[in-house]
Amino acid sequence: MEKFRPARPDWYEELFAKAMEEGMRSYEAEVAGYKEDLFRSFTGTSKKVLELGVGTGPNFKYYAHADDLHVVGVDPNKQMEKYARGAALAAGLLPTSFTFMQGVGEDLPVEDGTMDAVIGTLVLCSVKDVNLTLQEVKRVLKVGGQYLFIEHVAAQDGSFLRFTQSILDPLQQFFADGCHLTRETGEQISHAGFSDVNINMTYVPTISIISPHVYGIACK
Repeated sequence: MEKFRPARPDWYEELFAKAMEEGMRSYEAEVAGYKEDLFRSFTGTSKKVLELGVGTGPNFKYYAHADDLHVVGVDPNKQMEKYARGAALAAGLLPTSFTFMQGVGEDLPVEDGTMDAVIGTLVLCSVKDVNLTLQEVKRVLKVGGQYLFIEHVAAQDGSFLRFTQSILDPLQQFFADGCHLTRETGEQISHAGFSDVNINMTYVPTISIISPHVYGIACK
């Protein structure tokens, strides 16, 4: 794992996990409608789900209700586990139906073709290698499996926001655990070799510097 993400001290991992748990509430309220629409498309049809960058588990309440659902939550920060388990339980997911695994997107710790769905929200901004992560998503999905995503992306070229993102990008990476502001994530998903990609663009005003977003579903 350290090939793609150097180890952080425990105090930093806990501080970041707590910040994500408490500091993203206004953002989550802003994107709730997008998430409801996105997850409605696969609820009840997917039984084995991998959530990439599961974090504190803010997505569970949208999909983790089925009795026969099993979720594998992958995150490089082991301090996220207790928050994710609490969120899973609050959403109605049985403790035996949730497995937390420490890992990175570039080397997912599951077998080929075993997942009905992979979920990633605000993840590709922080991985070291976006294209390798997308190839890993395809590898672990079953044929016909779905990749559901919401990602903040670079603003339009030539805009004042894009200029501001470029200036602040090094600081963002330092203070936000490797998060990049200027990635063309939508383009990378579109060209990753999925059989079908439905991608949409929107703006989330809660945090202006990351307001441009893409969201959608890609099928293997």
